[in-house]
Amino acid sequence: MTRNLIELTTHGFYCALGDFYIDPWNPVERAVITHAHADHARWGCRNYLTSHEGQHVLRLRVGADPIIEVMGYGEARIINGVRVSLHPAGHILGSAQVRVEHGGEVWVISGDYKVEPDATCTPFEAVRCHTFVTESTFGLPIYRWQPQHVIFADINTWWRANQQAGRASMLYGYTLGKAQRLLAGLDADIGPIFTHGAVEKMTQAYRKGGMVLPKTTYVGAVPPRTDWSQALIVAPPSAHATPWIRKFGSLSTGFASGWMRIRGARRRRAVDRGFVLSDHIDWSALLQTIEATGAERVWVTHGYTAVVVRWLEERGLEAHAIPTRFEGERDDSSEDETISEITEESLLSPRLYNE
Repeated sequence: MTRNLIELTTHGFYCALGDFYIDPWNPVERAVITHAHADHARWGCRNYLTSHEGQHVLRLRVGADPIIEVMGYGEARIINGVRVSLHPAGHILGSAQVRVEHGGEVWVISGDYKVEPDATCTPFEAVRCHTFVTESTFGLPIYRWQPQHVIFADINTWWRANQQAGRASMLYGYTLGKAQRLLAGLDADIGPIFTHGAVEKMTQAYRKGGMVLPKTTYVGAVPPRTDWSQALIVAPPSAHATPWIRKFGSLSTGFASGWMRIRGARRRRAVDRGFVLSDHIDWSALLQTIEATGAERVWVTHGYTAVVVRWLEERGLEAHAIPTRFEGERDDSSEDETISEITEESLLSPRLYNE
């Protein structure tokens, strides 16, 4: 069997037998892409291979010039003798796990993923393999997500309360993926929904990809002196505390992110409400997914790699922390959280697993 089917190079994950990279860090000749977030889909490659669902958002990322080839989920392609297939990752529209097989050895590079289905992407499917490459963005026992319907109910209740107080509702979420998931969870009967230009651009790509979302109106197309008191505006976190938000008058701000699980994160963001909604796996789902793959070896990248590796090693698995050049999008999954009240030993305490 080919033990080192995938290797880590200065350009990122590389399959030498197939002569292709997976989510390369730099421009390369052939790139297989898990999804279109900028830390996974870098500009400048000559050829991109992605899922059929993800082609429109990837095109927005990389421009008109590169060649983009697409595959359906579960479809296989032979690249220089190596069998490659894409499988749903459940992260954002078009997100995929990359399955690579040669000589009876199977590797799966998950990219970013979550296991709770949502209306804006194909649900995650566990793929059996010998080596599993997993993210650990929220790889600590304190990160455990509530069901999304509970979070959406909180967001809609907050919106109604703001209306009664005569305030607009400004809801922050990452431009690609999170914003569209938020739109899908909003109750459009409450009032009009508006979007920041960057959000609207990606939302139109989602609609082009077949996603059904509530009606939205681009803020820039709205006439002056509009009454915003009944509205909800979806915008990227980078818009917060900028002159752009002054046009909305009195407003309440909310931020949807897994980082809102940490004490003090909302205060540091200087928003009124924090909604714990992540497009990444939580601690429990991470461990369950690794078990479901049947992997003998696990490479852990992004986030709290040392904690996850230690947990896996103590349970008899071969695990390795893999460095990465990028740690997620700047306005979503790369926030530098300091968890000063939690020691390394307490992170692995069984008490935290049952919270």
